[in-house]
Amino acid sequence: MSTRSDPVIRSLLEQDFYKFTMGQLVLHKLPSVNVRVEFRLRTRGVDLTPYVGRISEELDHLCTLRFTDGEIAYLRGIRFLSSDFCDYLKRLWLYRDQVHVELDPSKNGGVAIWAEGPWRDVIWFEIPVLAIVQELWMRDHPGSEAEGLRRLDEKIARFDAHADWGYKVADFGLRRRYSGAWHHAVVERFAEKGASFFSGTSDVLLAREFGVSPIGTFAHELFMGVMGTDVRVSEVQRRTLDLWAHEYRGELGIALSDVFGFRAFLRDFDLYFSKLFDGCRHDSGDPFKWGEMLIGHYKRMRIDPATKTACWSDSLDTARALAIAERFHGRIKVTFGIGTHLTNDTGAEPLSIVMKLTRSNGHPVVKLSDSPGKSMCDDPSFVEYVKQQYRWRSIDDD
Repeated sequence: MSTRSDPVIRSLLEQDFYKFTMGQLVLHKLPSVNVRVEFRLRTRGVDLTPYVGRISEELDHLCTLRFTDGEIAYLRGIRFLSSDFCDYLKRLWLYRDQVHVELDPSKNGGVAIWAEGPWRDVIWFEIPVLAIVQELWMRDHPGSEAEGLRRLDEKIARFDAHADWGYKVADFGLRRRYSGAWHHAVVERFAEKGASFFSGTSDVLLAREFGVSPIGTFAHELFMGVMGTDVRVSEVQRRTLDLWAHEYRGELGIALSDVFGFRAFLRDFDLYFSKLFDGCRHDSGDPFKWGEMLIGHYKRMRIDPATKTACWSDSLDTARALAIAERFHGRIKVTFGIGTHLTNDTGAEPLSIVMKLTRSNGHPVVKLSDSPGKSMCDDPSFVEYVKQQYRWRSIDDD
């Protein structure tokens, strides 16, 4: 296990895989877009002010890292990552003057962290910043790794007991993990004991190390970045899906479905997109209602739902995932992306943290979540405008 003096981030390959897939699209199709991303602490009653210096030191270290020749060779072996994008990564340099941390009493936690600059550069900061803040906090507020292993083995056993339902489970826990060493232990355990249901990890470094699939397509960030380009707000969702289809030509076919609410997504997810994409990912709102609405949508499109994939990734634990799997197995292909419950469940309370786009080309951007508290925008009037454009209603509103 790591010591307190070890750096949190050891390699630029410690990224969620969708940063690479989105990064390639940004480099190819949106290279001139500038963005601002901001850290948000959702947990109340937490004081992060003593951590400013340590966070800054970790960012200093992060910006000394480069992709190694072996890492670049691994990325070149992923069939849909292009040669020119890998050449770009080989020369990638994270600029320290593009990421900032400072005391700010107006922020929950008393600390502001943000990154600003060309999207193709700034895209690489979100995941390391979140991992740094979480791990520094957990080092000072530790749980029990023995208890964590007991819980982990129990989860694996419970998933394995119902593996005949045919679902798949992926680790999505890099950004909020207990520590890098603990994350390593979690993926190692799943790779050894969960062969019947474990599909891979979003952490590209660990995917390479354990020879499992790197998992991910795109995030809310992609739609929010496109929002600052020369496209009407009402067309952002369709334009983003089109850009993805043109870049990957049928690869990476799981579409995130809740950037403007699931009801608005289904209105844009017409027959063309429904046939083109392999399935959709749930990240807010009632997961059971979402699944029923997705299956109903495919039926209306005259598509057999059993040929499509539904991926649930919103604050899952083992019990909730198995309840979803029981409801939907045999009706649609079921997959799960599980984060904090896998990688930060040792008896200590993890922080709830995010880092999201707030500006694209100087314009405000918005995420309209189906779950209260997950929406993001610093301009209330723009939120109302976007809601009107997308006729927004939560899936939980009848």
